Amino acid sequence: MSTLEIDVGDLRAQAVECTATELIVTLRDGRRIATPLAWYPRLDRATPAQRANYDIMPMGIHWPEIDEDLSIAGMLQGKPARSK
Repeated sequence: MSTLEIDVGDLRAQAVECTATELIVTLRDGRRIATPLAWYPRLDRATPAQRANYDIMPMGIHWPEIDEDLSIAGMLQGKPARSK
């Protein structure tokens, strides 16, 4: 059995936005990834100020106040975060 390899391009985030129901990440190449906020329990329970306090890392996003880390690759795979 072979594995299909897909070139996913530049996975670096440029901007992050949280709406009432979604996490939206804009990548440097212009793509936008929108996933349900409910997939990320820590973000879902966080205040708007905590959600707005994030650091863009080389391959993901870190929210220091709530100790949450999400990878862009995981978002693209459509995988909810594991509950912590």
